[in-house]
Amino acid sequence: MVRAHRWLPRSVQLEFWDHIRAGKAAKPTARAAGFAPATGVRLFRHAGGVSSNAPTRPGPLRLSITERDEIACLTAAGHGPRAIGRMIGRSASTVSRELARNTGLTGNYRPSSAQHRAEHRAKRPKTAKLAADPVLRAVVQAGLNRKWSPRQISERLALDFPDRPEMRVSHETIYQSLYVQSRGALRRELTAALRTGRALRMPRRQTQARRERPSGRIQDMVNISERPAEAADRAVPGHWEGDLILGKDNRSAIGTLVERSTRFVMLLHLPDGRDAATVAAAMTEMIATLPPLLLGSLTWDQGKEMAHHRTITLATGLDIYFCDPHSPWQRGSNENTNGLLRQYFPKGTDLSQHTAEDLAEVAAELNGRPRETLGWRTPAEVLTKLLLDQPTTGVATTA
Repeated sequence: MVRAHRWLPRSVQLEFWDHIRAGKAAKPTARAAGFAPATGVRLFRHAGGVSSNAPTRPGPLRLSITERDEIACLTAAGHGPRAIGRMIGRSASTVSRELARNTGLTGNYRPSSAQHRAEHRAKRPKTAKLAADPVLRAVVQAGLNRKWSPRQISERLALDFPDRPEMRVSHETIYQSLYVQSRGALRRELTAALRTGRALRMPRRQTQARRERPSGRIQDMVNISERPAEAADRAVPGHWEGDLILGKDNRSAIGTLVERSTRFVMLLHLPDGRDAATVAAAMTEMIATLPPLLLGSLTWDQGKEMAHHRTITLATGLDIYFCDPHSPWQRGSNENTNGLLRQYFPKGTDLSQHTAEDLAEVAAELNGRPRETLGWRTPAEVLTKLLLDQPTTGVATTA
């Protein structure tokens, strides 16, 4: 902890951080713990909002030299990790990790060498991995500049550098390099590239209120319950989810379309408003760029902008289904994508100022982000492979 706060008893600090990890705010937590709210904020900021850098309650003690002697003797006698763990009162995984870490090339486990290595690993502070490796740091910075999350960067490194184990870094290490003052291997300004744009990590809220858009009764709606089963399990491509994201005072909008199996994104340019006729015209033009393989269905909420859904279906052949009221989870991929888009199109701004070219660039950037659900490949890579594997020709665009 920072020197100015060492007067706080450790028990008080532990209580403070227990509440922070539970999702409570710093000021009321500090007040409840008996010290000034401003002090609580300073404690929180000094740790960069990263609870792992704050005091924690003690866990199981490290292996002692005596226990390592016992492990050596029992291993030499032919006992396995489970049996050794039972005999010395440790878990089998603890014994297994100890043997894996400290067994030499000769296959012998030496307790004195193991103890020395453990004491060396326990020394603090350590040089941050990103601070010590400029090549890895440059790759991570490039990913952050592309608005990839630390998790996406971490997982993508394994795909892009499969034969270079030195090019590995956990997402938590990236977060700490951004947020924690003493480990600042990355420029603090890069936090602006994170989805939240925050300079501190904040506790996860217990509940989140969702915006519920007013809906109107649309003629001839077909409910999502009648959507083909192949769309629900994402096994067959060509089934889309759609919605609008709204600008300041709900006066401007951008249409969003997400393909369910590949997570490929297309954005509708709506500079002249979001009435049903305008949305239908923009969507018909966009869908016309798709190959037949991707013309399965579209799922939308019950917003009035889809009042001309029959016109869209007649012009494109795309079947349209409507979610139940107040059920955004029925368009989960689209909801997640709309959250990502707010990084580019913040709430409370005029969305009509963005050109069609601007939307195409944003869509291309999203389609170039690695996704966990795609095995850390990008939507563009998955869609390209899908189209190349088909006898039909044609490539979807984000224009």
